[in-house]
Amino acid sequence: MAIPADKVDLEARKRAARVIHEKLKKLLEDIMEGKPPKLVIPKRTLANTIFDPEKGVLLLGSETLERELFDMGEARRFMQTLLMAAIIYQALVENEYPTIRDLYYRGKHTIVYRSLKGRLMEENTWDEQAESDAALRDVEVLTGLLREEMLILSKEKGKVVGNLTIRSGGDVIDLSRLGHGAYAIESTPDLIEFLDWDAEYVLVVEKDAVFQQLHRIKFWKKHKAILVTGAGQPDRATRRFVRRLHEELKLPVYVLTDSDPYGFYIYSVYKVGSIQLSYESERLATPKAKFLGVSMTDIFGDPSRGKKPYLSERERRNFIIKATDRDIKRAKEIMNYSWFQTKEWKRELKIFLEKKVKLEIEALASKGLRFLADEYIPGKIETGDVLG
Repeated sequence: MAIPADKVDLEARKRAARVIHEKLKKLLEDIMEGKPPKLVIPKRTLANTIFDPEKGVLLLGSETLERELFDMGEARRFMQTLLMAAIIYQALVENEYPTIRDLYYRGKHTIVYRSLKGRLMEENTWDEQAESDAALRDVEVLTGLLREEMLILSKEKGKVVGNLTIRSGGDVIDLSRLGHGAYAIESTPDLIEFLDWDAEYVLVVEKDAVFQQLHRIKFWKKHKAILVTGAGQPDRATRRFVRRLHEELKLPVYVLTDSDPYGFYIYSVYKVGSIQLSYESERLATPKAKFLGVSMTDIFGDPSRGKKPYLSERERRNFIIKATDRDIKRAKEIMNYSWFQTKEWKRELKIFLEKKVKLEIEALASKGLRFLADEYIPGKIETGDVLG
């Protein structure tokens, strides 16, 4: 029997509030014992980010930092982290749904104090949104809770459509009956309950415009797919939603992006996680996701495998775009990432750097939307012409 939405929210609140309370109770115990209070937090740095080949995701390493109240270099960050934790805890117990911007304003104020020399001094808790965002990430790694688990809201970005029925906020929603629209993936995706579905795979489309094109011709209905877009670089809610579709509904996930280094990296964010948010990868990434395309070998073929290009020579001349210096720099960067060190990805990046061109998904749609929907996508899935 389904749990009512208000009870789902209540249980999530209790759990998050309990974790925050237990994690910070140690500070009070240290103070009562006369010990200098400190926070031990995993380092959120590139140097402390590792790729775990067994799990197939990016993870934080074992390095930590100690943030002490009586350390002049850490006192401000110590205060900001505790302030953010207090704001979140209060919102949880008072049944509120703060946004990230709310958290910034709730904690933004000026502290007036007297210096050792007797002068009145002022110190802002934080000046910029970036400071409160950093404090929020510190609370996440300190408690092991995602901000979504603490019922903190953010702008909805991702969309989904398909033969999938869900329960959200007490309402039953059939995602196959939304007209030309689509369901906006809510910023607390773990509160969604999957009720019924009839799908064989999940297709994640980088671009919202291509997602809309495929939705309009009911690609998802004809090919029994759940269609998702993160509208570019995906937000956390979309990544978590895709992970749940794979993990709980046992559906394979395919990702369709532009054929350029930025599209390749967007795919890797779905698959292994992002460097900045590596502490969340085990709950957000989908390690078994496959790169459907568009690949460089789709454009130019691969004689070593007997693969012919999807584009004629004339179409290549018409559709390919010259890579920018920024594209080339990005390709060289991702060539050094350990999760791009497979034979297939080395080949793709080598072709890109040799040809110095790129291709957008829309170029395939220019061959005819039916080509993209009825030949290219299902053909690649059927033949297994995908990258891991």
